[in-house]
Amino acid sequence: MQIERELYSGKAKSVYATNDPDRLVMRFRDDTSAFDGRKKEQLANKGATNNRTNAFIMQHLERAGIPTHFERLLSDSDSLVKRLEMIPVECVVRNRTAGSICRRLGVAENMELDPPTFEFFLKNDELHDPMVNEYHIRAFGWASDDEIAIMKRLAFEVNDVLKQLFLDAGIVLVDYKLEFGRFQGRIVLGDEFTADGCRLWDVDTGRKLDKDRFRQDLGGVVEAYQEVANRLGVTSG
Repeated sequence: MQIERELYSGKAKSVYATNDPDRLVMRFRDDTSAFDGRKKEQLANKGATNNRTNAFIMQHLERAGIPTHFERLLSDSDSLVKRLEMIPVECVVRNRTAGSICRRLGVAENMELDPPTFEFFLKNDELHDPMVNEYHIRAFGWASDDEIAIMKRLAFEVNDVLKQLFLDAGIVLVDYKLEFGRFQGRIVLGDEFTADGCRLWDVDTGRKLDKDRFRQDLGGVVEAYQEVANRLGVTSG
């Protein structure tokens, strides 16, 4: 697989075209940011840890019947993925209250949500990723009714699979965001699933093992990410 020009450089990943028009290389960098890029830092080994963890989780989801864009690991930092036409919304599932839902609704952190909640957000850093609903998505043509239904269904299927995976590792899956795209007429899970895009708490102590360690200046960010990987059984090879 030959890597060609860079197509996109985000806050923590870069995406490259390849000599296969249907495949891309996704490169996980050591860059870390929060608050729409206002806080930035480089954390050694973060990219490699996230790349391996994402590969492990995507493969686990594939085995559970959830279609993803992941193809295979190429190196410590690179993965080969399908080239998707991305849908510009984020799907957020919450099992417990934390982060923005606490601020918006004035509720305490760590309330168990039964059933889990689902929210759509427009993927737009300049607008601070505003919340949207299905009417906005249809009216602006971001996705069809069928695609909306599939994204919601898959998001909850991911929850069923990963809640148990993390619980078996002694970790509470608090919440997470997903992004989806189209590949050959099919809705497929894209982007990544790492501690950068979800909240993970130790089941016994409540210790945070995710990006909130960076947001809240708790320290030990990469160490926490590596602990998650080790508990899941992610290997470096």
